[in-house]
Amino acid sequence: MTDIPAEEYLCTRIRRTEQALMAHHEAVLRGYGLTMTQYTVLLTLSREDGMSGAQLARACGVTQQTMASVLTGLQNKELIVREASPVHSKVLIASLTEQGRRVLDGAYGEVIVLERALGAAFTPAERDALCELLERATTILIQQTPGAESRAG
Repeated sequence: MTDIPAEEYLCTRIRRTEQALMAHHEAVLRGYGLTMTQYTVLLTLSREDGMSGAQLARACGVTQQTMASVLTGLQNKELIVREASPVHSKVLIASLTEQGRRVLDGAYGEVIVLERALGAAFTPAERDALCELLERATTILIQQTPGAESRAG
């Protein structure tokens, strides 16, 4: 079992890559006073403005309780506004403010530098292959997670 060095395990390599990516993004976003989840919310709202907390929680992969806290923080920073839904008065719909759009544009401008650098490190065929392999790995990771079968349907 222990004859394979830990650095050769695929899960270890995936974890190291994810840690490096998160460290980069967190360092960039810290300069804008954002967490990764807050950035993801702003990015999601920039693509589909006017979403409920439940919709944003699903889109960002967090619980509704976590999203409620994230949205309160963003609203306190005046990066989003929340208004009652015209359909369901108890549901609050979040939208970007102009300040939120400016902060997102600045952060995105720095985050995209890494995306471009990663893209430039591979040929188009290598990039396509890497994306396909990562998708396959993600599928296996989800399938192997206890309880995933009950969440998949």
